[in-house]
Amino acid sequence: MNQVQPYEPPRFQGVAAFYHHRLFYPERLIRRVIALAGLRPGDAVLDLGTGPGPLAVSFAEAGMAVTAADPEPLMLEAAAAAARTAGVTLSLWRGGSYELTPEMGPYRLVAIGRAFHWMDRAATLKMLDRIITPGGAVVLFHDAHPDVPENRWFKTAREISDRYSKDAAARTAGRKAGGHRRYEPYLFESAFTQLDGLSVTSRTEIALDEIVGRAYSMSSCTPARLGDRQADFENDLRAALAPLAQDGKFIEIAEMVAVLARRPERRK
Repeated sequence: MNQVQPYEPPRFQGVAAFYHHRLFYPERLIRRVIALAGLRPGDAVLDLGTGPGPLAVSFAEAGMAVTAADPEPLMLEAAAAAARTAGVTLSLWRGGSYELTPEMGPYRLVAIGRAFHWMDRAATLKMLDRIITPGGAVVLFHDAHPDVPENRWFKTAREISDRYSKDAAARTAGRKAGGHRRYEPYLFESAFTQLDGLSVTSRTEIALDEIVGRAYSMSSCTPARLGDRQADFENDLRAALAPLAQDGKFIEIAEMVAVLARRPERRK
């Protein structure tokens, strides 16, 4: 069941500059996670695979003591810059799920945003069981785009990206098998079997340049991986999307999801 992704630390090199085009999780979703997890100001939170730190900064703004972890130095630099802009403090740790040790923490919450599929999920959850406090939790974030007419551009953009991606076959097979975002099989085989799902759905405008920038933020279509195909990729992407625009804009309907997983409470 646990299909381990190859560990490729350089995979996200050079994409930090494009991450601001990605969907970030709204404050009201973070507030609901904090409430359900029973977090209090000062509680220790680990944001594993922090990227440029949007989740880490959100939890820090809510008063948590946050460690932002990522294997990519440029991501940590971006997270530090985001924290300075927000006026909060983060502890930065260069490392990922493969570098976790039992001596870390303990943490009241470990947050993972769009990164769980890059990990050895069973081994990661086993280690998290050792560094998350009793009563603590792991929360897995992702997003989804409902199959509605407004999101036609999203499907088109994904098709173009898959055409240029070296990982297209694996990505397509993963979707047909239920996708890498199905967390439940791994969680139910771990210590964290009490699951609660939270979601927020938004409807926003997005420009073509933002869609192109977001495509470059994906590990399968970074400028470095595209190489001399980058110009062709961008031209094809823009040409395919342009007819779908309304007055030069697109509508994005996105569901932002958090799955909070805790250990079952012991019956007295």
